[in-house]
Amino acid sequence: MKITAAIITYNEERNIDRCLSSLKKIADEIIVLDSNSTDRTKEICLSHNVKFVSRKWEGYSKSKNYLNKLATCEYILSIDADESIDSDLEKEILSLKKGSNPSVYSVNRITNYCGKWIKHSGWYPDVKLRLFPKEGSFWEGEFVHEKLVPPKGLNVIKLNGHLLHYSYYTHIEHRERADKYSKLTAEKMNESGKKTHIFKPALSGLVRFISMFIIKRGFLDGFMGFKIAIISARSNVFKYKELRRLNRTK
Repeated sequence: MKITAAIITYNEERNIDRCLSSLKKIADEIIVLDSNSTDRTKEICLSHNVKFVSRKWEGYSKSKNYLNKLATCEYILSIDADESIDSDLEKEILSLKKGSNPSVYSVNRITNYCGKWIKHSGWYPDVKLRLFPKEGSFWEGEFVHEKLVPPKGLNVIKLNGHLLHYSYYTHIEHRERADKYSKLTAEKMNESGKKTHIFKPALSGLVRFISMFIIKRGFLDGFMGFKIAIISARSNVFKYKELRRLNRTK
């Protein structure tokens, strides 16, 4: 089995070196699709001798499908710039490369939040389909949360080890990105005809906090679990307020 590692970047100078370094033993080819970064992303990537392609941003699904077309290996490992492979996952993938067993492979992602590994809060376990055959696989989803659609009939095998996700370095960064995704989700909901009511924003925020901090045991993650639940709740409030605004505009 030969593997193309496929990565999307935009101003990822603080993460991309760690990501690329973790791929050296397992990837036969590394392709970076960059949306015209203005920092040192390109310089760092070229120092790793990867195939670097610059292209105007067209959304997650279109970008990942474009990467799929660029890949020359039979399997694709889709990995984000702020992720890396741990040693156990590296061993698993190296063992796969010795054989040929047409399947789709999932990995368990663990998130580092402001320096702490989060093991509850609904963030872990976080199983993702990331290693898949190039032939017959594609990504779908117009706004946010793109989804891999693998070829039908293949088994999904979960690999040991972890995909290490270095998500947020500050709480402010978390809030900004959460609100960005909430806005995109509100737009998607509005386009599909979804309606909401005046009490929905506050109610959804309360439910989200209780779900993450209590039901999903975010309290076991300590102060970071509390911050995750609070920011997620506030962004849920923002999402439904934005949906109400879009409803009225429409």
